[in-house]
Amino acid sequence: MRGTSSGATVRLYHLDRDAEGGAPETLFYGPLAGAMRIAAQQPEEVQQGLFLATETDVMAWLDLYEA
Repeated sequence: MRGTSSGATVRLYHLDRDAEGGAPETLFYGPLAGAMRIAAQQPEEVQQGLFLATETDVMAWLDLYEA
């Protein structure tokens, strides 16, 4: 993902580590630019559990946002 364009299709999901089983909840599926916008609008406590996934990579939202 580190070399992915802003138009690449990604899945933005939240992994609630406090919930039983830690099941992921998909928040968005579409272009990276849209996922970044939606992720930035989430409360800080939600952002801590956000991940972006492509066909070949998964990255924590905060790792990408803080880079």
